[in-house]
Amino acid sequence: MRLYDLNWMQLEAYLERDDRIVWPLGCTEQHAYLSLGTDSILAERVALEAAEPLGVPVLPPLNFGMTPSFLAYPGSVSLRVQTYMALLRDVLDSLLRQGFRRFLVVNGHGGNTPALGLVREWLADNPQAQVRFHDWWQAPRVWAKVQALDPVASHASWMENFPWTRLPGVAQPAGPKAPVDLARLRLMGPERTRQELGDGNFAGLYQRPDEEMLALWQVAVEETRELLEHGWLE
Repeated sequence: MRLYDLNWMQLEAYLERDDRIVWPLGCTEQHAYLSLGTDSILAERVALEAAEPLGVPVLPPLNFGMTPSFLAYPGSVSLRVQTYMALLRDVLDSLLRQGFRRFLVVNGHGGNTPALGLVREWLADNPQAQVRFHDWWQAPRVWAKVQALDPVASHASWMENFPWTRLPGVAQPAGPKAPVDLARLRLMGPERTRQELGDGNFAGLYQRPDEEMLALWQVAVEETRELLEHGWLE
């Protein structure tokens, strides 16, 4: 259930019986022909679908992340590392004070992964809490399913192309894109990155059949739900 669908009294009643909460982390950045909000859309949706049967509240997604390499693409917004880490800490501190103790962070953007270091630091200061940092798209069962469908899967390719990340009236290219040299790309600034990368897809097909994507999504929801339900220390 969305946190915004509750008032504070309902949430206080929830805290009398449970201390779990889910926080989706996304980003606003170029995804070739897909929505600029792809990472946030996917992180929030998988979090909501996983949490709904368990009655666990889901925070609004953090829609901005760390994506400095894409700043030459209009609409891509990148937070500084210190800004991002301070924001994460402030949110966790706020919720801990209110009685939340188990936090499932559902991350939808690879550039946010350095936040795992902040999580570990925060846990050292708050041993009464537990935080699970879940990169949903590369969790073991999801990634195995991705590899079974098509091992050439990357940023802005088919693996992020769901009915809810496509844009009306925007056609996807028919053929696959040749892989870019990621090691070389990491040496470039934003303008050179855009010049090298073009439309923004890193490699592979732009779209696969919806029945395959929905099967992949089901794995993602189930794996996330299992972590929310059973992934805690006693």
